[in-house]
Amino acid sequence: MMDSNNTTTTAPLPRKTYPQDWPRYNAAQVAEKSTFTRLLADLCSTIEHPTEVRRGRPNLPLSDMLFACASKVYSGFSARRFSSDVQEAQSNGFIGTTPHFNSVNRYIADADLSPIIKGLIERSALPLVAVESKFAIDASGFSTSRFERWFDQKWGKERSERKWLKANIITGVRSNIVTAVEVTDSNVHDSRMFKPLVTKTADGFTVDELSADRAYLSDAAFQQVVGLGGTPYIPFKSNTTGEGSALWRKLYAYFTLNEADFNSRYHLRSNVESTFSMVKRLFGDSLRSKSDIGQTNEILLKFLCHNLVVLVHEIHESGIDPNFGSEPAPEPQIIDLNQYRLRMGH
Repeated sequence: MMDSNNTTTTAPLPRKTYPQDWPRYNAAQVAEKSTFTRLLADLCSTIEHPTEVRRGRPNLPLSDMLFACASKVYSGFSARRFSSDVQEAQSNGFIGTTPHFNSVNRYIADADLSPIIKGLIERSALPLVAVESKFAIDASGFSTSRFERWFDQKWGKERSERKWLKANIITGVRSNIVTAVEVTDSNVHDSRMFKPLVTKTADGFTVDELSADRAYLSDAAFQQVVGLGGTPYIPFKSNTTGEGSALWRKLYAYFTLNEADFNSRYHLRSNVESTFSMVKRLFGDSLRSKSDIGQTNEILLKFLCHNLVVLVHEIHESGIDPNFGSEPAPEPQIIDLNQYRLRMGH
């Protein structure tokens, strides 16, 4: 339109909003803690206690300790203040023992727990196998209470900065469920975690699309996703040329000639940012643990708790029926995806 100075102005585009089923959302929020506890107990019950006999004090049941460690992270309390929650869980039949708060801290710092927690994260995502086929990958940092110090030769003085660890995740773009996690030091490049994360996801899910930022740009990443039957949406850098493998040239031509279509699909990558925001908002972006292993496991437990919270909401909003217990799980429920996408805004 024209203003008084005969200059053309563009009317602002209307802000895109997403519908929310408030009754179901409210029901999920109200029931979150009780349902979370039931799902966590059900999931931990699948963990077998080690059979080897060790000298000294008998080991506590591993399923009970995993339940206690995850519940502590979910509560946000210190181990001492969390003790009453453990007693309540034992009285309600979710665990068979009430471990001392020192035992909870000791298990969180146990290196043997890391692969087990990763396995629980991957298993907790499987109830949404009928919903998720598009994924996004990225990394984000979690700060610790430790500082690194070094002498700056250029300026001739000592410097220090807070140490932080990096969580590399792959997440479904519709529900924000996390299908795989790798925790690394802050200086490990994101692209090194691409292959293991995608491989773990493909073990349980069909990967139709995968979005990632330029940090993951490589022919190997393209080849892996296409080899799984999916389409990668990774933007090329400004100095990239179309020279390379046949697949590289094909994707480069699509990126340069179909910018609008590419961007509409690549936009789904923003959901991995939403996932990190959800985790840090609910469970914090800093770590209580002092040891390296404890910090790694604490990050993993945050994402396990996140997945169970997502499942609580999907129970109410999508009607799924998670089952992690000893009895056979029901067949994945096929949800009306048209209605689901309309509600989620995709």
